[in-house]
Amino acid sequence: MYIPSCPRELPTRETSFNVVPQYYNGVRDFHYQPYDYHASSSLESCSCSSGSDSSRTSFRGPWCICIVVCVVVATLTAGLGLPLALSPQIQPQTPEERLSVVRRLLKEVPLIDGHNDLPWNLRKFVHNKLVKLNLSAIAQEEPWSKSRWSHTDIPRLRAGQLGAQFWSAYVPCKAQHLDAVQITLEQIDVIKRLVEYNSQHFALVKSTNELMSIHKEGRIASLIGVEGGHALGNSLAVLRTFYNLGARYLTITHSCDTPWATGTNTQTQEGLSAFGKSVIKEMNRLGMIIDLSHTSMNTAKAALNVSHAPVIFSHSSAFSLCNSSRNVPDDVLKLIAHNGGVVMVNFYTFHVTCNETATIQDVIKHINHIRTVAGIDHVGIGAGYDGINMTPTGLEDVSRYPHLLAELLADPDWSEKDITSLAGLNLLRVFEKVEEIRDKWKRAEILPVEDTAPPMHNPCSSIYS
Repeated sequence: MYIPSCPRELPTRETSFNVVPQYYNGVRDFHYQPYDYHASSSLESCSCSSGSDSSRTSFRGPWCICIVVCVVVATLTAGLGLPLALSPQIQPQTPEERLSVVRRLLKEVPLIDGHNDLPWNLRKFVHNKLVKLNLSAIAQEEPWSKSRWSHTDIPRLRAGQLGAQFWSAYVPCKAQHLDAVQITLEQIDVIKRLVEYNSQHFALVKSTNELMSIHKEGRIASLIGVEGGHALGNSLAVLRTFYNLGARYLTITHSCDTPWATGTNTQTQEGLSAFGKSVIKEMNRLGMIIDLSHTSMNTAKAALNVSHAPVIFSHSSAFSLCNSSRNVPDDVLKLIAHNGGVVMVNFYTFHVTCNETATIQDVIKHINHIRTVAGIDHVGIGAGYDGINMTPTGLEDVSRYPHLLAELLADPDWSEKDITSLAGLNLLRVFEKVEEIRDKWKRAEILPVEDTAPPMHNPCSSIYS
């Protein structure tokens, strides 16, 4: 019987990596699919021949040596592959095991919360006087200990393994056209002093590189977010000043309208004015994240259409599960996916269940809904602690983040990679893209926007405004 000769080389399988990310309005669509390839699961048999047609058998013939090599290779392959096939990675089974996995992951990847209102409580409770404030002991001190609005201190932050926090420089809508700019500056100042006085635990950061570096040190990276476009006083110069002081996102509106954008409580169908679009453009140029929580959906859609960089909802949930005007409807969730942005789920019960009670499972429903509609790359966490007075059972304060992630890990649809995406990698991707757009525009020598808002007849303004 003729035995075909063994090929000198195995055939080479060419691999194509031609898949190109898609773009929408000039912004990368992060839902591109990477090339997927699989090695053949079957072993090709090969026979070897000495080239002789003799019926005589010789154990010293080269074809026999080749057969022995093939048998050894096949045996080793089966020996290594079969145990792996029969013993897939064992998922953590108990709550304690899942919590242990989450705690390990959060040492590798920073948990980033999009919104915390502790700075406003500092203004309410101690009038921004921090010298005598012990942030490690306020849970036992009045008025903190008796307030339903207080969920944050250093021990609980450490227990919650928070890696980075956007602290809110919030100003009420009542300050619009009055002293909003001054109050915002004071809130930025109190955030910076809070971080400085507690430098063992916190560090102010202004970039993704700084954020990751501080997380590796074991401290909490602290970022500033200005909440409410009325804080600008209709001035792009003020916007630039806030950025230079360290602010890395601006919530375009609070619940109230500004002269250039509409908020959640608007009575009109307006979105962004021409000056509002200039605000978006200048934020792109600066490298400042656009936050659409509290905006009307018309403003949100207009901003999504104008921005060259991904945007966020820093503390909002899913409108389909709770029809609060603060939450994001499915059509906008799909636009967020095209834009490459992130919706950071809020824990306020009235935004979770639209009533006074909610549980950790109700929050998970919002996370899963956003994941289903927009994708795993477009969901994050923006609890809103210290700015809410009702929290879900199981998510009472900032110590409970790992428990939320451990509950998600109990679902076989959630992998460890998915957990890290939700916890912080999605927001990091947005931040990096915002910085990339900034650097690209800087190389292109795009100049600051010098547009001005239409003049307002305000008794509190001078003729020089």
